[in-house]
Amino acid sequence: MAKKDKRVLPPSGAGLVRYFEEETKGPKLTPTQVVVMTIILAVFCIALRFSFS
Repeated sequence: MAKKDKRVLPPSGAGLVRYFEEETKGPKLTPTQVVVMTIILAVFCIALRFSFS
């Protein structure tokens, strides 16, 4: 008796992918905090640029 060659496809989520299923470690920042820190860094860099010229 010959064995049947069954090919099993991997299970799929019908196109739905969950990338962040687990809680990641690290600081939790709001978008407002990121924008404010970026502005502060830009001002600091500009101040350094003009203070050494």
